[in-house]
Order: sequence, then structure tokens, then C-alpha cells
Amino acid sequence: MPMDLQTNPHATTWLFEQRLAKYTAAPFVACVNSCTMAITLALAWFIWGRHGLAGAHQINTAERVPVSMPRPGYLSVPQSVIHAGGWPDFRDEEWSGCYQLLPFPVWDSARRFTSGMYVAGQHQCVSFHASKNLGLEQGGAILHDDPAAQAWYERARFDGRTPGISPQDDAFTFVGFHCYINPSTAAQGLLRLWSFGQHHSNLPNDDYPDLSTLDLYKRPPTGNR
Repeated sequence: MPMDLQTNPHATTWLFEQRLAKYTAAPFVACVNSCTMAITLALAWFIWGRHGLAGAHQINTAERVPVSMPRPGYLSVPQSVIHAGGWPDFRDEEWSGCYQLLPFPVWDSARRFTSGMYVAGQHQCVSFHASKNLGLEQGGAILHDDPAAQAWYERARFDGRTPGISPQDDAFTFVGFHCYINPSTAAQGLLRLWSFGQHHSNLPNDDYPDLSTLDLYKRPPTGNR
């Protein structure tokens, strides 16, 4: 939502999101502090947020939705699945740049960031980390085309708060997260995009481990998490 730069430093985030939307061809962009949290929020939206539920903490382990991802991957992605209310289910797949977190239209695109990359109907989670193409200190975003999801993302990333409303005047309806992107990081990204090239290749992913071998991601039979 538009903000006044003179009264709200987070207006820089809104400007960065508008520039990202133009660069990637995504109708909506929701910036957060990492691609990991972008994946968490995107999955949380589909698992419980869009249904009006209060949060993943209410989901029993036995009721958690299986979320399929390739065996080789970054450690935090199955953690995002668990935090969002799902449980990781690993599949055999060779991938480059991005892969889908099935059965949802959510994509881990941490290894891809290039112009015009948005695919209609999808929620693509990108990374701005120092090791990635844009090369900021931190940061990530969800590229998507759902106005209802955008309104939810803007609240979910900032403790469940309504943008522009003070905490004492707000009505909190769900358990949010604390993962907004810092205005200073958004400002760096905004400036860097002005000289950023149009086309960038996928980054390699050959150093990722087989996550299915870790006991951490083997589903316990009962109980809450």
C-alpha cells in the first residue's frame, strides 16, 4: 500500500516492491527478510491463512499436510514446511533454479532471479542474499497475483498487524511472524535494481545434501509440534 516516505520508513519497502513487480512481471510482490520466510509465509497462506485459521501452532502432527520437495535442497526449506503446518515429503527430482512445493503453487526460486520470471497463478519465493544474483545482505520476496494473499502477507510478515494501524488500535485475528525486510535493505535493493541486468542464469545447486536422510525430517507418529 502507498506510504509517505517522510512519515514511514517502510515506504521504501513499498517502492522496492513496485520496482520488483515491474522487473519480474509479477502483479504483486511481498518482501520479507529471507527466502526461507517467503516460503514459510506462502505455505502458511495455503495451509491455514486463506481458510481463516489462527495459525500453524493449532495443527496436530497427524493432521499436517504432506508437502513434496526434491531430496537435494537447502536445510531451511523443510523447516519452513513444518513451521507453516505441513510435513516434508521428499521426491526424486533433478532441478535447476527452482522447484515446486507440491501440491501448492509455491516455488522455491532461491537459485533464480531474472527479468520477466513470473509465471501466472504461482507464488514464487526469491532470495536477495549476498550469495544470490541481486546480492544484498539479506532479504527475499513472494511474487504472485493474488490480492487477498497480498493483504495477508503484509500483515503476516509484521506480527499480524494491519499496515498503517498502531498496535493499540489494531484488531489481531491470527498469529503472525516477525520477518519484514529492513527499510535500509529495501533501499539498497531499490538502488541496485536500477543498474541490474535483464537476464541472469540460474545459480548452481550441486552442493545441497539429500535432506531425506536426516532424522530431523522423519515424521513422528503422534503429538503436537
